[in-house]
Amino acid sequence: MKAGFAVKNITPRVGVELCGFGPFLNRHSIGVRDFLEARAAAFEVAGKRVVLISCDLIGVPREIADLAKSVITAQRPDLTPADIMIACSHTHSGPSVRTYTGWGASDPVYVRILPYKIAQAGLDALERLEEVTAKVATVPCEGIGLNREYDKDSPPLEDVLPETWRPAMPERTDTTCTVLQFVAAGNRLAGFMAYFGCHPVVCCAQTRYIHGDYPGVAMRCLMREMPGSVGLFLQGAQGDVNSCVVHKPEQEALLALDVIAARFARAVRHGLREGKDMEVESLATVLLDVDFTARKSFTLERLAELRQEQEAIVNRADADDADRAVRMAVVKLEGIERITNTLQSGAEPKVTAPLQGIRLGPVAFLGTPFEVMQAIKNDVVAAARSPIPLVMGLCNDSLGYATDRHCASRGGYAADTVPLIVGRLPFEDIHGELCAALLEIDKALTAD
Repeated sequence: MKAGFAVKNITPRVGVELCGFGPFLNRHSIGVRDFLEARAAAFEVAGKRVVLISCDLIGVPREIADLAKSVITAQRPDLTPADIMIACSHTHSGPSVRTYTGWGASDPVYVRILPYKIAQAGLDALERLEEVTAKVATVPCEGIGLNREYDKDSPPLEDVLPETWRPAMPERTDTTCTVLQFVAAGNRLAGFMAYFGCHPVVCCAQTRYIHGDYPGVAMRCLMREMPGSVGLFLQGAQGDVNSCVVHKPEQEALLALDVIAARFARAVRHGLREGKDMEVESLATVLLDVDFTARKSFTLERLAELRQEQEAIVNRADADDADRAVRMAVVKLEGIERITNTLQSGAEPKVTAPLQGIRLGPVAFLGTPFEVMQAIKNDVVAAARSPIPLVMGLCNDSLGYATDRHCASRGGYAADTVPLIVGRLPFEDIHGELCAALLEIDKALTAD
């Protein structure tokens, strides 16, 4: 097999708003803690080529992903959109990229040039294809995340900074990471990938520096240790998993960032040391637009009720834009307007999402545009045919949470509020439908 790797700097200029943590925070960046990058891997086996690009971004909307893919396919007509996956780490210390209403204003110039930068990373990787040996290892990766839906979120720093800290419910988090490496002639490490599921939110609402959070800092650290190599972080099922350090003041968060990044880097180093040869005889790709059933109770009548509730908040004479409830009401009203327009158009109440699969030997990269919760990932992994199924989030679009059945039935931020933030209908049964769709893709990838 052949592989090629490349990096493109996608750091915005200082001053752009950072994305995440609340409505209309005016969280403008004041400096660069670490560069943001698009890191690309290209593979060729038996004449077939694929490209996987990992971006230090909170997510990208489908139009940006599709444009980046079209730039690549225009220059490489042997490739199709199914052969190119664009994934994001979900860092909350990068720019807003037209993904979430009110969660940071997008910079029009940055958004305009971004797809071409992402595409160039992929094109450069294709130019650098060379013979490699592939290796893989799954190793312990602990002391990083906790399940925010089932466990205590945002524990004190004195609890989580000791290296012995572990969450109360490790079984509801990833406790291992999968590390792929590609070794060229002369035992030179050309590139590597690290798959792990956890929100990159060590730095939060009070922080204003640009960086890729723990995975971005860790990958760049490892790349400096191994000059010439390129490391891609592949975000897994992070939907209900936060980093153990979260919602802390800026100075505390920035100092803790190096601690958590070091834990992740240490696990990846372990994976690189333990890598075993991986036979790759073929590549396969699948890209499908899948329709997910919208919640039946989310009718025009219900939307009208929600509109009245939010207008009652913002239309008061004493409404104050410093009040989070007022700002949140403005976000919800925009989402209500977008969803109302969808239903009034006569469109079927559904959400269409791109799902993608890439098979590289025993590894199946199963890409979704969602923030996937752990229970969904666990169900897919348990039933998958592929020896190493990697359920990935934030691929090719950014459509909010894929909640497990428990969180969906309980309602709240992930199940009810985020659909308004991204302007789509809530799901009826994303847990069951996403599992079924990913298993069909896995089946197609493993068909001889």
